[in-house]
Parts: sequence; structure tokens; C-alpha cells
Amino acid sequence: MSDKKRGRHTDNPKNHSVRIRMDKITIEKLDKCREVENLNRSEMIRKSISKYYDDLQK
Repeated sequence: MSDKKRGRHTDNPKNHSVRIRMDKITIEKLDKCREVENLNRSEMIRKSISKYYDDLQK
């Protein structure tokens, strides 16, 4: 067997997992945002955190 790892190569691996609880309204908002941005939930959450963090730095 090959020793190669499966999946895509990335310079920024996502090695940490976070589980959160959300109410129905928050999930609906998340899903609406991700549909508009054409992202999955994880990508939308990461993008939102990054934007919020950048805004704090101003």
C-alpha cells in the first residue's frame, strides 16, 4: 500500500473541530448567507470570524 495521505494538499490544514449549538433562526441565517456566498457552513463560519476579527483590528 502507498504511504500517501488522501485528500487535497493545503498550506492551512483544518486540524481542529468545534461543535456548537444554534437555534433555528440562527441556522436559517447561516444557510441564507452561505447560499448567497456559495460556501458551505464551515467556510461561511470561518469567513465570518475572519471578517469580525479584521473589523476589531480597525
